[in-house]
Amino acid sequence: MTTDTLQLLTVPEVMTRLKLGRSKVYDLIRSHRLASIKIDGARRIPAAAVRDFILGQIEKAA
Repeated sequence: MTTDTLQLLTVPEVMTRLKLGRSKVYDLIRSHRLASIKIDGARRIPAAAVRDFILGQIEKAA
């Protein structure tokens, strides 16, 4: 596993990477299109999940 695979991102970091608003990121999490975990109430998204989401969207568009 690479370091990027194990990296956890905050919602604002994911918003920046995906160029999306806060509510859209939470919609993706709620709909299970973007994996996330909670650590003592703090929502974290694995960097690998963001990468997989992007790759999935590219595949759907092709």
